[in-house]
Amino acid sequence: MQELERGDSGVRSFASVQSSLVMFPIYSYGSEEIRKKWLPRLASGTAIGCFGLTEPDFGSNPSGMITNAKDIDGGYLLNGAKMWITNGSLADIAVVWAKYEGEVHGFLVEKGMKGFSAPEMKGKHSLRASVTSELIFQDVEIPKENKLDVKGLKGPLSCLTQARYGIAWGAIGSAIGTYQSSLDYAKSRIQFDKPIAGFQLVQEKLVWMLNEITKGQLICMQLGHLKDAGKMNPNQVSLAKRNNVDIAIQCARIARDIHGANGILDEYPIMRHSANLESVRTYEGTHDIHTLILGADITGIQAFK
Repeated sequence: MQELERGDSGVRSFASVQSSLVMFPIYSYGSEEIRKKWLPRLASGTAIGCFGLTEPDFGSNPSGMITNAKDIDGGYLLNGAKMWITNGSLADIAVVWAKYEGEVHGFLVEKGMKGFSAPEMKGKHSLRASVTSELIFQDVEIPKENKLDVKGLKGPLSCLTQARYGIAWGAIGSAIGTYQSSLDYAKSRIQFDKPIAGFQLVQEKLVWMLNEITKGQLICMQLGHLKDAGKMNPNQVSLAKRNNVDIAIQCARIARDIHGANGILDEYPIMRHSANLESVRTYEGTHDIHTLILGADITGIQAFK
């Protein structure tokens, strides 16, 4: 994920959704039949998936979702809408979270099902390499076998925990990209008869970037060790996502400063990374929401309400 986002956040977003938000819930909560049908295709890339949780009026508060499912003969009738869905217009399968009998449940909605559409959202200044869509459900009939075996917000939140771990790594990749561009530029840009890399203020900026990148990598490495040992918890992932995205944004801003006026040109990756990170700061838990998650963990007092 680090190297994918070193290229572009949109590429890493695609991979995060495919693996953590689509394959993970199918593997964790799908029947054996559903696993055999979708996981090989998703793993090989011959099928693309998306994840529908956020709605037009419910982002940080997914428990208020309006999208709902009702019993019909042979399955369920799905109605509602989702927004800001990565891969939505491309997807062959959508993992959709909806209220059913008062609880959040997961449903697999397949491309081509009657009443299901996924118009692409246009006019973005961020994540331009990524397809972002709405998902619209108008009396979509879902077969019984397409319902995932999980109930409550623990279903979608367990997926987000996996994806946020990848985002924490990815943000460091973006920071590395802006740092490397800054280092190369500073060594080649001549002012006052020497490279600007030879000035103390520029060196301080480069050292700060490298320092924060290294600390972010160490956070992710420790988180990975905890994950492998089955000891990672969502609060730790919130800390990593919050910290690493924040320092990546700061690295992008410092990089733009080092590049001077050239920093705004598309010849360099700085403004593209900077714009992308504004989305990464918001999706899969905003910076402020992760602050409140950590605050509740530290104090034992919820501050959401």
